[in-house]
Amino acid sequence: MILVTGGAGFIGSHFVRSLLSGNYPDLPDSPVTVLDKLTYAGNRENLGPAAADSRLSFVEGDICDKRTVDEIMPGHRLVIHFAAESHVDRSIPDSGAFVSTNVLGSQVLLDAALRHGVQRFVHVSTDEVYGSITTGTFTESSPLRPNSPYAASKAAADLLARAFHRTHGLDVVTTRGSNTYGPYQFPEKIIPLFITRLLDGASVPLYGDGSNVRDWLHVDDHCKGIASAAVKGRAGGVYHIGGGTEMSNRRLTELLLDACGQDWSKVEYTADRAGHDMRYSLSIENTTAELGYVPRIDFEGGIAATVDWYRENRTWWEPLTVQALPG
Repeated sequence: MILVTGGAGFIGSHFVRSLLSGNYPDLPDSPVTVLDKLTYAGNRENLGPAAADSRLSFVEGDICDKRTVDEIMPGHRLVIHFAAESHVDRSIPDSGAFVSTNVLGSQVLLDAALRHGVQRFVHVSTDEVYGSITTGTFTESSPLRPNSPYAASKAAADLLARAFHRTHGLDVVTTRGSNTYGPYQFPEKIIPLFITRLLDGASVPLYGDGSNVRDWLHVDDHCKGIASAAVKGRAGGVYHIGGGTEMSNRRLTELLLDACGQDWSKVEYTADRAGHDMRYSLSIENTTAELGYVPRIDFEGGIAATVDWYRENRTWWEPLTVQALPG
């Protein structure tokens, strides 16, 4: 059995839908349990057609709840841990939920996995744990220097995962992914926020001068990388899952304006957020060598398909936009 935490969220639900559709042949056909708190960013509708699959069990619960986790964990040989508070902007005024979910929640899961003999624990993390890099790329041995409360909470969870492997011998694999985009992403991150606003003819907020650079990764590539790490990764290993498409937020805005049929009159420059990292960049050389991972979806094709999805699925995102932050 496979336990997927945060499986009703953006990336987690894509993983579950793909897994149950047979898209990861190296992972055995197995019952899947989704544990999700259904916060604002979790949505049962994200599981889509998989929701009717008899192999899928859904548990609404908090990873910080030791009793719930202890009841669920027995019998699961593999844990894929997606569950996290993940929006940097929300972490700046109030970091409490980020520390609770990302650090304490990970500790509760790791403890239970160790106690119940889980064979492998995949901890899904982010490139943001490294902080910003001016030139070159981060490798898996780069020091963790997070600059936001969100990134700091994820770095702490990464270190806990490492400690459980080194101290207890728990088979833990950590993945660190680039900025991810695609269908079913809650409209607070820049791509779905800009798409949904532009499709409504509204303005979009661009931080600073738009020079911040991110590496973009389609959710399907991200999940395939995680699946590969789950099967082929070394115990205690860290694997970068990058998209290979670095661009400034200004260039990203240009592409989204064009895809949505809008122009620069819809852009409102806003004061930069506190501690805004200038550039993220991951080397995937080791991941390619060990796991055979390479991103397959080119950015322009991926973004066009993503815009089309939001255009065709207004009933999914329109109720959510009132909860999204403006940035």
